[in-house]
Amino acid sequence: MAPLDSPFLAYPQRPASFAATLGATVVVIPHPDDEALGCGGLLALLRQAGQPVAAVLTSDGSQSHPHSQEFSAVARRELRYAELRHALSILGVEESDDNVRYLHLPDGALPTEGQPGFAEAAAQLAGFLREKQPATVLVPWRRDPHPDHRATSQLVAAALAQLPQPPRRLEYVVWAWERAAPDDLPRPEEAVSFQLDIAPVLAQKQRAIRAHRSQLAPGIITDDPSGFLLSDSMLAHFAQPTEVFLEAPTA
Repeated sequence: MAPLDSPFLAYPQRPASFAATLGATVVVIPHPDDEALGCGGLLALLRQAGQPVAAVLTSDGSQSHPHSQEFSAVARRELRYAELRHALSILGVEESDDNVRYLHLPDGALPTEGQPGFAEAAAQLAGFLREKQPATVLVPWRRDPHPDHRATSQLVAAALAQLPQPPRRLEYVVWAWERAAPDDLPRPEEAVSFQLDIAPVLAQKQRAIRAHRSQLAPGIITDDPSGFLLSDSMLAHFAQPTEVFLEAPTA
């Protein structure tokens, strides 16, 4: 689906100043690069408005190039963690140890509700949210067509259920731009959908995307021809001056 054909681009637009109304925010990220792709503009706008932003990475990011011999699984994990920290710093997000939490769950095999490790991960996430007390949580769209993104959405839902006063939840899209089946798209009754104007920080977002060098051609892990790289068509969706968000309607 080409960007100009996307149903997301029919959503109403909100101004960049909307970001300042969200307050302190935690972004929950399935893989390093999802934060820059899906909501990097919003993160930059939040920081410009002086709002605190913290981050949680659910997967270890190690499986983008699983057959590499030059980069072990540990080396791939550490490379992607470093790329995440770099991208966050470009967006203005403090990258200290107490501001970025790693759940270290297996890339490509995040547990879903009822599976081993799910309850423990949800409890860790709930603990981080209690510590940070955000007004808003950013999380992948619940039916974003990648299993780790859907599992991350479930983890957030389970963590929020443990809080006496859950924060506002905004969902961002990554793979739904290209891979969404009709049933993956939001229905009118389940989400208020909008585009956010990120034109003032679009260049900053693009720099954050480029910080994920291992995921961009020609890549820096060169001994795994089957490894994952973001395609030009995929990247085109995130070169636009808007980002898409969805929020459950209030009662």
